[in-house]
Amino acid sequence: MKIFIAKLSPKTTADDVKRLFERFGTVSSCKVIMDHDTKRSKCYGFVEMPNDSEAYIAVVETNEMDFQGSVINVKKSKPQPPTGKK
Repeated sequence: MKIFIAKLSPKTTADDVKRLFERFGTVSSCKVIMDHDTKRSKCYGFVEMPNDSEAYIAVVETNEMDFQGSVINVKKSKPQPPTGKK
């Protein structure tokens, strides 16, 4: 399951997020989205967990949690529609 995390602290790294979600199970990937121009965090990211039941528990347990000074929003990621770019 792909999980969306919003309202991260600007200082939070992908490794920080990965460590948080590994408490609940295996994390297959983790990414904090960065601004291409400024190289600063856009304060959101994604985690992928292969086990859906572990992922659901992670979402419930971490949503609205205070994490590194920010109250984060966590939910199942919605699939993005195709952009038409090639």
